Amino acid sequence: MGPNALVTIRGRTSGVPRTMPLAVVEIDGHRWIIGAYGDVQWTRNLRAAGEATIRIGSHDEQVRARELTHDEAATWFREQLVPYATGQGAIWRRVGQRILKSFAPDILDDPNGAATRRPVFELVPIGC
Repeated sequence: MGPNALVTIRGRTSGVPRTMPLAVVEIDGHRWIIGAYGDVQWTRNLRAAGEATIRIGSHDEQVRARELTHDEAATWFREQLVPYATGQGAIWRRVGQRILKSFAPDILDDPNGAATRRPVFELVPIGC
């Protein structure tokens, strides 16, 4: 859905920084990451830490993470992610739909239910 980034988040119990590859969704200059597999370790760590470092290419950036409420996430899935993933030209539309159908079909079919199962975090550069 966007460029893959290396996201480093401090562990909520150990305090040890953990790095994992995640897809960053960027729409209209705003960035989000989705807990595509639900509320997993990295989402719990990000919720506790409230910030992370993202690396896209060779650029590192410190960001604050704000978890969207259930209603905000449902609206975001319905009004931003689905149109973005399915509406950009014929090739991207097929790819975006295939990605969502493969990894998160509930986002297309039931954005409200998806918001219950899949945390969404907005990433805001620190200092903005």
